[in-house]
Amino acid sequence: MAKAKVANQLQLGVVTDGAFNQGLVVRLDADTSTEGLRIGSFVVIEGERHRFFGLIADISLKSADPRVAADPPRDASGFIRRVLAGTTTYATVEVKPQLMLDLSKGDEERMMEPVRTIPMHFAVLRDATQMDFHTVFGEPDATHFEMGSPLTMDIPICLNLERWTQRSNGIFGQSGTGKSFLARLILCGVIKSQVAVNLIFDMHDEYAFGKESEDHVFVKGLRDLFGPQVVVYSLDAAGARRAGRSVDVVLQIGLNQIEPADVLLLAEELDLTSTAAASIGLLEDHFRQDWLVRLLAMSPDEVSEFCAKSGANEASVGALQRKLKLVARRGYITPEAEYSPIDDMVANFAAGRHVVLQFGQYTDILDYMLVANIITRRIHKDYVEQMAKFEQTHDPAQRPRQLMITIEEAHKFLNPAVARQTIFGTIARELRKYSVTLMVVDQRPSGIDAEIMSQLGTRVTGRLTEERDIESALTGVGGRHYLRSALESLDTRQQVLLIGHAVPMPIVIRTRPYDEAFYQAVGYKTGAQRKAQLTQDVVDLWGGPRKQ
Repeated sequence: MAKAKVANQLQLGVVTDGAFNQGLVVRLDADTSTEGLRIGSFVVIEGERHRFFGLIADISLKSADPRVAADPPRDASGFIRRVLAGTTTYATVEVKPQLMLDLSKGDEERMMEPVRTIPMHFAVLRDATQMDFHTVFGEPDATHFEMGSPLTMDIPICLNLERWTQRSNGIFGQSGTGKSFLARLILCGVIKSQVAVNLIFDMHDEYAFGKESEDHVFVKGLRDLFGPQVVVYSLDAAGARRAGRSVDVVLQIGLNQIEPADVLLLAEELDLTSTAAASIGLLEDHFRQDWLVRLLAMSPDEVSEFCAKSGANEASVGALQRKLKLVARRGYITPEAEYSPIDDMVANFAAGRHVVLQFGQYTDILDYMLVANIITRRIHKDYVEQMAKFEQTHDPAQRPRQLMITIEEAHKFLNPAVARQTIFGTIARELRKYSVTLMVVDQRPSGIDAEIMSQLGTRVTGRLTEERDIESALTGVGGRHYLRSALESLDTRQQVLLIGHAVPMPIVIRTRPYDEAFYQAVGYKTGAQRKAQLTQDVVDLWGGPRKQ
């Protein structure tokens, strides 16, 4: 018998049980195979007054006769299976509704709402159509960026980039899941849409210029795709001179720019003792902003003299001096530096340009944490001052551009021990208060402070296997039981779970490839295309080809 159709789509089954807090149980029709369904798939339930949009959270096999499970037929033919299917044996799926649409209202009055009720018995479950996807997730436009497609369909699923940049966000996944390429996809969307400017701390030189992927294919960087819209800074003066890597600014950090909080952030990396904070406090009380320069210049006798006057522990101050000399020997550290390069970054943001800071040869986590914290602290200070001026004048020209800061190894800056000391913890907690947000990229979300995780607006999560990481990635998210099943079913590459502020409801997608088609989609033009455009511009200017 032909399967019934609902809204021109094949029916999958009908609701037979469930509760608002526990989800709905749907008995599948006899000719609906469980092998055609996926955990995390987007489905639709047609109620009497509402259309419900939800996710498949679980799939179960059932039997009406316990004898079938106790003594299953051996070598059953296809005919026997068909006879038993739908009567003696059947399957159910568990569906968690996420959104609903009131069908009793006219088309212009209908609005997507959070689920506040459930459908009655025998409401029909069906596959989602292209129209359903567009209704919920929108279509690609100036601010809706195509992130990928459902696992079983070729339909664009979009991130709302304006909502993405309004709050801090996270990209998570175990090593090898392609977190950096996910970050590149989103950064390209933000740059093309101009909804925010970006500061990217590029620890492994992956974002600005071309890089070989895990598939041994060279892919384009942000500077390659967007040209002078992306300004490249580097700590590595030698690496900045490499052919094909046109770095705009070589950045130096002065000892006078390093504050006590920057040093304490490095306590684990420098193996500082528990008395280091007290010693630094006494040095700062005595020498003010010159505390670090004076400490590094002290002779052993001067250390003893200082400790005698201040009451500091001589062994502790001596150990602190030795360990901070490791910082002072870094090639990008200078005794004193003006803030002008960092001020230039802020000027680039005001002009709508994006900044990538490369670390070059300085790939140690100590370098990354020190420099990122210093620069972000100064930029945040400037943004706070700009926002204060804007609130006084109410002049739109005074409002700072929305800034998104991208950091990798985020747990180093946001773990429970230091989250309240770092500027990154401050930004994550303040959300959009001062027009600065974070995009954190990490393979260990369990290392990030739980309060910070709960503040992240949107999460793009690839496969995770550690129990603590899975729990952390779902911190503060409703219906974690259902989303956990979807998260655990992901492949290791090109599959992610989208949750949060920038998507109307959670969904599992296959991310779009970062390839030539993507380059064209974000506006990249090859040499031949640029030449053809130049020719067309001449034709448009002169009304036809110029005569020689």
